[in-house]
Amino acid sequence: MALTTLDEKTALVALDLINAVAAIPTQPYTAAEVITRTAELAAEFRTHGAPVVLVRVDANPGAPGRTEAATGSRSRAMPEGAGLIVDALAGHPEDIVVLKRNWGAFHGTDLDLHLRRRGITQVVLTGIATSIAVESTARAAHEHGYNVTLATDAMSDLDSAAHQHSVERVFPRLGESGTTAEILELFAKTR
Repeated sequence: MALTTLDEKTALVALDLINAVAAIPTQPYTAAEVITRTAELAAEFRTHGAPVVLVRVDANPGAPGRTEAATGSRSRAMPEGAGLIVDALAGHPEDIVVLKRNWGAFHGTDLDLHLRRRGITQVVLTGIATSIAVESTARAAHEHGYNVTLATDAMSDLDSAAHQHSVERVFPRLGESGTTAEILELFAKTR
C-alpha cells in the first residue's frame, strides 16, 4: 500500500531506541541508520509542534509465562544506562516518554491516554525490532482505531527475513508504509 496522507493530528512513536537495543546487530538496517532516520522524523515533528513519543522498554521486559524460545533471564537487570533513550533522541522535554514491559507499547502503559488527550488520530511508527515491538504496537494501534503509518527504513530487526515478512505481509493489513523521505515529504505538504 502506498503512503497517501498524514492526518492533521499525527504523532511519531519511536520504539525501543535505547542504548541496550542500539548495541544489537540488526538487519536490513543498522541501529545507527534507524536512529538517524528516526531523529530526522522527530526533528520535523518537533518543529511543527507534533507529538514525539519515545517508548523505552523496562530493564526486565516480557510477559510472564512459558515460551519455547529462549528469551534470556528475566531476573538479570541491564547494565547502568542501558535502558536510557539514545542520545540522538533524548533531551527534549516536550517529548512524551512511555515505559513498557511487553513487546507492544499499548498494553499496560499510558500511551493510548497520551495520544487521545492530544486528539491524535494517526501514528507513525519507527524502532527496533520490526517483527517484535513495531509489529506488536502497529497491531494494537490498528485495534485502537488509529491510522497507522510505518516508516519501513526507520525500523530494523534481528533477522532480515523477519523484517521483510512484517513489511510485506503484516503491515499492509494494518496501515500504510513509506520511507522516511516519503513521510517527511508528505508531512511538509500537510503542515
